Amino acid sequence: MHTDTQPAGTTAAAGKPPKDVRGFWRVLLAVIAPLPMLAQGLYYILWPSDSNATFPQSVQDTTDHLGLIGALQWIETPFLVGLIPATFAVAWVARRGAPRLATIGALLALVGDLAGFPLIPNGDRLAYLTAEQHLDVPAMTALSDAQENYLLGQLAGLLFIIGITVGLLLLGLALWRSKAAPAWMGWALAIGGFTHPFVSGLVPGYIAQGLGLWVAAAGFAGASYALLRMRDDEFDLPPQTRTIA
Repeated sequence: MHTDTQPAGTTAAAGKPPKDVRGFWRVLLAVIAPLPMLAQGLYYILWPSDSNATFPQSVQDTTDHLGLIGALQWIETPFLVGLIPATFAVAWVARRGAPRLATIGALLALVGDLAGFPLIPNGDRLAYLTAEQHLDVPAMTALSDAQENYLLGQLAGLLFIIGITVGLLLLGLALWRSKAAPAWMGWALAIGGFTHPFVSGLVPGYIAQGLGLWVAAAGFAGASYALLRMRDDEFDLPPQTRTIA
């Protein structure tokens, strides 16, 4: 028994060749690419609490701005849901022009995302739930402290920071070297990601970090630029019909 493959456009005994949906995936990735960093940048800029606030202070700030914080929970969603496919979009665009940089950068960024999203405790959400549900602040403060000291969460946080800084730096350089998008877009991705942990003290709150993520979003838009300009045949191989003989 063996498996034969036939290119798209041929007729097989099993029926018509599968429908070509490369255009759908290409446009979908182009739409998704800049959204996570745009959303998270807005989240940081609108966040009313100071970046070094204690958990009880964060609960108080949340209580004072409960409607805004509730809305921000939804605004953050594109970042949590979309950063992985957005990262994949950049790697896919840059992989031919800068295969090694794109591969290393994507591995670091994706490992950081996959470790960080499920394992890093979300203190902002915990503060929101404490305020919104009128939970016991001392008890929730103890839970917040326990989460902050949880070794697995700390390791996940380290991987996430490496992914955002080093991973996106390398992906930005790969996008620049690939010439798939304007050079400034590659540098925007590299700078926006790498500087993210280091700009929090420049202005009060999280505004500097939010603006930095908007710079990174411009870099992710470089993948959108390239994806929308390329043909389906440049994006991926055509579908094939498989027959079993």
